Amino acid sequence: MKFLCVDCNVQMNYEDRQVPGDGTFAAAYVCPACNRRIAMLANPMETQLVEALGVQVGGKTLEAQPMDLVRRTMEGKDDAFEDAPDRPPPGGGRSAPPRWTEEAEARLSRVPAFVRGMVKRIYAEYAAERGLPEITPEIMDRARTELGLEGM
Repeated sequence: MKFLCVDCNVQMNYEDRQVPGDGTFAAAYVCPACNRRIAMLANPMETQLVEALGVQVGGKTLEAQPMDLVRRTMEGKDDAFEDAPDRPPPGGGRSAPPRWTEEAEARLSRVPAFVRGMVKRIYAEYAAERGLPEITPEIMDRARTELGLEGM
């Protein structure tokens, strides 16, 4: 990702990075043509994601395998992000998987495709573990709160 000065149409240069200690970080950039400065502030969740991925803010040449850390972490878990068919609930129960309401499916369709399968599985397991027969937007909200996924 590069920042461009809108007025000059020139790539801005990385200037400084600060970590205030509250879980956030800020990065400053300057235009080499007009000296306009901008700053980017990342919230705690974005900061955690950047650090977990091993991203170096301020410019880094991409390695041969982008997101190598994620790829290595996911080795042997080929289906982690796939929209797999419904599975029986955890613990080997025989009850039918929860039904998705039309509203819940519409909401799920707005989740980026590369993680939709994992998100669907999280909600399905949440509902199955609690014996809920269907997944609604309200159930999705409750699951997000109880599972600590509100910032996602």
